[in-house]
Amino acid sequence: MPPPDPIELQCFYSLSSPWAYFMGPRLQDIVRRHRPKLILKPYDFQAIVPRTGGVPLRTRPEPRKRYHETELDRWRQHLGMPLALQPKHYPQAVTDPDWNKYAGWMVIAAQAAGLDAQRLSHALLRALWAEERDTSAPSVRQAIADENGFDGGHLVAQERSAPVQALYRQFTAEAENLGVFGAPTFVLDGELFWGQDRLDFVDRKLDRLRAAKA
Repeated sequence: MPPPDPIELQCFYSLSSPWAYFMGPRLQDIVRRHRPKLILKPYDFQAIVPRTGGVPLRTRPEPRKRYHETELDRWRQHLGMPLALQPKHYPQAVTDPDWNKYAGWMVIAAQAAGLDAQRLSHALLRALWAEERDTSAPSVRQAIADENGFDGGHLVAQERSAPVQALYRQFTAEAENLGVFGAPTFVLDGELFWGQDRLDFVDRKLDRLRAAKA
């Protein structure tokens, strides 16, 4: 009898989210232990979230912005992960509306090629949030990919390709249809889990699903 199909775990997120950066090591551990089929789905956060009930950081009142920074500080200490509370290359005024899409396109290109997209994704997020690197610059993305064992030049060249752009539009439409209103949001067996702090619930759900398949 052939082995059962792996359980699918989808992750909708933006490559500018500090919470997506925080999820990296624990998501990697969950995938290692449960062996689900992880599908990373970068989507157009700025376009979808206002339509599904989320509030992008730049449009929040100042008290909420201050609390957001307090929470980032708590989580970086709790997880022992370096993070700049106000990273140099997270623009306060957006002049390029696609600035945080390029890295997502690179991750989609890597995933479509069967590469370790999760590792690349975390490296790109770490570069923005902990290493003060400008991931909107193609030369920086290429360098990050090269440093992590990928062909950075090839991945940068694929970012605007028709297949990658079609997948980005598909993931964005899926996010809206599912009612995704934040990042990261995990989808497992039709159930949504919003936030890196819900990974414990994802872990338990995978335990139950694996037991049911046994």
